[in-house]
Amino acid sequence: MAQEPVKENNLVDRLQKTTADIYQLAEQNQGDIIFLLFLLRNLESVHRQIRSNIFEPSLPETRNDLYALVKDIEEQGGWPYIERMKLQSLLKNLKSDLQSDYSNSDHLEQQR
Repeated sequence: MAQEPVKENNLVDRLQKTTADIYQLAEQNQGDIIFLLFLLRNLESVHRQIRSNIFEPSLPETRNDLYALVKDIEEQGGWPYIERMKLQSLLKNLKSDLQSDYSNSDHLEQQR
């Protein structure tokens, strides 16, 4: 089986720096929902490209290597997954914002 990148400190350091850079970029653009959506779409695209073009062709061809991979997946945290925000969560946030706006407008009218 191929080298385990977790054991290669240089690879881990490079990945951690890249991860920190991406997170910093997101923090610097907090509030810019269009950019953040663009960033998430790009991360999803990179995930899909790595999975399809690099990971899948690298899958083990022998039973022993497949067993080692499955064991690693179980021990190290499962299968990589990019969770999408559910539409219901988005609508719930919108609903609470609308209710807040409505309450504020009622409060302002009562003060007049």
